[in-house]
Amino acid sequence: MAAAPVWSVDPRTGNPREQVAEEATAEEVDRVVRAAHAVRGSLADRTVRAAFLRTAADLLTEAAEHVIEAADAETALGPARLTGELARTAAQLRAFAEVVEEGAYLDIHIDHEDGSRTPPWPDLRRYKIPLGVVAVYAASNFPLAFSVPGGDTASALAAGCPVVVKAHPDHPATSELCASVLRRAAAHHGLPEDVVSLVHGFDAGVALVKHPLVSAAGFTGSVRGGRALFDAAAARPTPIPFHGELGSLNPVVVTEAAAAERGEQIGAGLAGSMTMGAGQFCTKPGFVLVPAGGTGDQLIKSLTDVVSDSRSAVMLDQRMRDAFVAGVRERAELADVTAPVTPGAGGEHTVSPGFLTVPARRLTEEGPHDALLEECFGPVTVVARYESEEEITAVLSRLPGNLTATLQTAGEETDESAARLLAALTPLAGRVLVNGWSTGVAVAPAQHHGGPYPATTSTSTSVGATAIERWLRPVTYQTTPDALLPPELRESNPLGLPRRVDGHRE
Repeated sequence: MAAAPVWSVDPRTGNPREQVAEEATAEEVDRVVRAAHAVRGSLADRTVRAAFLRTAADLLTEAAEHVIEAADAETALGPARLTGELARTAAQLRAFAEVVEEGAYLDIHIDHEDGSRTPPWPDLRRYKIPLGVVAVYAASNFPLAFSVPGGDTASALAAGCPVVVKAHPDHPATSELCASVLRRAAAHHGLPEDVVSLVHGFDAGVALVKHPLVSAAGFTGSVRGGRALFDAAAARPTPIPFHGELGSLNPVVVTEAAAAERGEQIGAGLAGSMTMGAGQFCTKPGFVLVPAGGTGDQLIKSLTDVVSDSRSAVMLDQRMRDAFVAGVRERAELADVTAPVTPGAGGEHTVSPGFLTVPARRLTEEGPHDALLEECFGPVTVVARYESEEEITAVLSRLPGNLTATLQTAGEETDESAARLLAALTPLAGRVLVNGWSTGVAVAPAQHHGGPYPATTSTSTSVGATAIERWLRPVTYQTTPDALLPPELRESNPLGLPRRVDGHRE
């Protein structure tokens, strides 16, 4: 049987643009993974790895015009948005180069022999080593920052792991272009190009996670697709870590005092956040608790005004558009649900933003309204109007895990009620915001982009310096002669790495 063609499609028209590649067969996936596995030792030199990552950032920036043109043609996200995303992607690569050079990620601990302890301690030296070949599953909504040259790839390469990326079908041409940039960067530093490879096709993605030489996987996408791959990773004869980002509602609680103090401002901010990128951000605020009655009405009016003025938008593909239209229709038909601005189809290839409202009491117990507590990908949010703090906490107790949770408070509101609400939000998410909006994830050392299931399948972050930890495992050497130790663990510390010796930071 001939391999299936991979087409680049214009989401603005639904028309094919060009054939980019062919879907990889099981034999081709096997060849690519084996080639990556064979060159894993080439990434051992930290200095070369750091230089490779910086060159990748430089070459990506040099190719910006072509990359952005290709990505816009395949995603309709627009040059302005994609220019910012490319800059962020290059910054991620450079940030991981700094992580590699600094070396703290190795988490070196040395405990010298101590016979005075009961029981006595032998000489123990611990650090972290790369897992091996990493499979990366590219995201639809970020064709750069969470795709071929994105955070999963950058952090895995920084850890010293070769990467095989399964391209997302929504932007195959962009994926090919970015993969060629990374491979050129590798060759520039004398590294085998096979430290970064690309495959296309659904079946190839399944074969990839099952391949015995793949040691870990990173995924950003839907709950359904991510859970299927997660289960496959766990069902292998040798299970592997699967770091999946699957879905998030990103709840927001607006206090009575906040709504009274700046309801108009909060409504406008919510409108901007929920419609950003056609509502296709994983951190979109998709569920908002707002006080009932006059206190929250100004916020609703502001939200209505701004969303009403928002333009129809093209989603990433027709399948997502159709799912959005069906999803908001189903939710709008529930009892006591109203649509101050009706979301839905804007045209043959577009959607119109909107929002739904519902009394919070409808969500305090299990029932058909539970659909409102599930992510709806696209420019829509659900506003639940609450009567009391007890209603807020009752609804929050029924929410699934999330990437983010937000509390909107008044300027001087530091009372026990705000503290209780913040405490109720904290178990729900990996990042908790106060008086901000969740769309926008800084690439910073203290960042955490993850959360309880189904937000993610692990406790790790996919953004920020500590994302590198996903692709490493600790090893301890006991009573090993200095000459046999890796340079990172030798007594003289020849590489000048940060480490903790006998409990003290050097």
